[in-house]
Amino acid sequence: MRHPCKALGLRTESAIGPISTCDFQLRGRPRDRFPSRLLALLGVATVWVSSLGGGEVRAAETVVLNYGESSSTIALDDLKTLAETGNAPPSLAKLSFVLSRSQKEQILAALQTQLDVDEAVVRNFLDTEMGRRVLGAIAALTPREDVIQLFKLRRALLRSARNPDGLSLIGLIDGYPDEQLELDLERAFLVGDSFNRDFWRTQAFMAAISPQLAGGDSTLELPFDPTQPGNARVRVLSLTLFDRERDRRIPADIYYSAAASPQKPVILFSHGLFSVNEEMIYLAEHLASHGYVVVAPEHPRSNGSYLDRFFDPKKAAVAIAEQVEVLEPTEFLQRPRDISFVLDELKRLNRTSRPLRGKLDPDKALILGYSVGGGTALSLAGAELQLERLKAWCPQRQILASNLGLWAQCRAAGLPENRYQLRDPRIKAAIALSPTTSLLFGDTGLSQIQIPTLIATASADKTPPALSEQIASFPQIPAPKWLVGIIGGTHLSFKDPVTTTDQAGQPDTLYSGGEVVDQQAWEVRRYMKAIVLAMAAQLTDEAEAYQIFLTPEYARVASTERLPFRLVREIPPEVERQIPTFLQGRE
Repeated sequence: MRHPCKALGLRTESAIGPISTCDFQLRGRPRDRFPSRLLALLGVATVWVSSLGGGEVRAAETVVLNYGESSSTIALDDLKTLAETGNAPPSLAKLSFVLSRSQKEQILAALQTQLDVDEAVVRNFLDTEMGRRVLGAIAALTPREDVIQLFKLRRALLRSARNPDGLSLIGLIDGYPDEQLELDLERAFLVGDSFNRDFWRTQAFMAAISPQLAGGDSTLELPFDPTQPGNARVRVLSLTLFDRERDRRIPADIYYSAAASPQKPVILFSHGLFSVNEEMIYLAEHLASHGYVVVAPEHPRSNGSYLDRFFDPKKAAVAIAEQVEVLEPTEFLQRPRDISFVLDELKRLNRTSRPLRGKLDPDKALILGYSVGGGTALSLAGAELQLERLKAWCPQRQILASNLGLWAQCRAAGLPENRYQLRDPRIKAAIALSPTTSLLFGDTGLSQIQIPTLIATASADKTPPALSEQIASFPQIPAPKWLVGIIGGTHLSFKDPVTTTDQAGQPDTLYSGGEVVDQQAWEVRRYMKAIVLAMAAQLTDEAEAYQIFLTPEYARVASTERLPFRLVREIPPEVERQIPTFLQGRE
């Protein structure tokens, strides 16, 4: 399990020591606070950094902490004593009566943590639009929010990253150029709890349940290797389908071979938000070589070409974060309807297309979706859109608390009704890779799925974090079902390398970057070939021969030391009981 500090390119240098006196005493740190030191430093410490100025560098002698109606003036030497010994000075006595246990823990943790930060990483992040958004959000928590303050904040962060002793809160205060530093502590706690918190909660959860994820015996006799290509030569038919009723022109690539037959299900792929239908070429070719017909359409108003009309493609990730309003709310309805329309067209092509004639049975299909396309797949499988909670939460969302998956789902708030059922009875099985689910399907929407469903999740996914978007909702889905975990995998680990070349040199930020892709993710793609092929085979007379590849034992066999895989049919009760603890306070 990757430590959250490592996920950001950071290194922890100190641990929380013993704490005593003045109500700052803690008796053991609860496991659900695993990332709180990092959060506190990034939140509380960075807010304090935001008040640093330029010019002559001299030490701040005191810090003024405002919290509600309370205010305390604390000498820097007292803070150093607290950091070194855990003994709170008398000057903190007033605040101790109004702060909660966890808030006291955050203060001490922030003071005691030192992080080794690469200045180039910090600079690259601050040069992105997302970096500027974060600077602005932090500056808003300080007495000043003007351009000068943003400049000071940027300068302070870069100067702190050059500190040979590492970034520390004491070091930052020591370099403050005025005699007194004032901070709204109440707002600082909000920031400390908010940096893509679902991602950090996932890291805490994975660390806590790691004993239950032990690998065990990996010896298993396999009848054949499902990751090897089939014997058939793969061909690709590219065409454009036009839905006159909805005025939607849908490009589609169809992968097939001479071995294709109507005895095997048609496999349809729904791509991610503002992406392309080439995301899973390696899977499409693999399945087609084994006699399946794979249809990969592009959703015309949520694909990459549509986004390019508005933004520079090189800044697509920023555009999604900044201008997600280009995603029309109706796309959450239109994307499933695109797939249903394609199935209608396949029935026609089975009669009229020379290369496909007699090879298709559109009444028996498997849907494979990725990211937002995973939500599309679950909708087609029968999951009901339940938008009441989404419409209440999204207007109140915190910028820093969110992730791209939440931002995308919040666009559905513009739909006029609260509930939609988009199930297509021709879909007989569903696979959702890193799907977005936490807001779209409400509390019971996923319980309406009536077909075999496999959910795949990556533990280091920052876009739709695993715990909140896939793991917590998995118990809702009726059996038969499978939950696959890629421990150490990221959001883009599932994708074909041809669509991840833009990740080279991307900064590792709180929201994006740090992706395990290309040759680093070859094990993920190999395992996906096996389990997707095995899921498709469950709709054929070869079902029994492929069942072994949908077992926990095969997941361990396919694992590597760097990227372990886990598969369960149900979340163990002792693990499921811990989920609410790690999601506490998310609403």
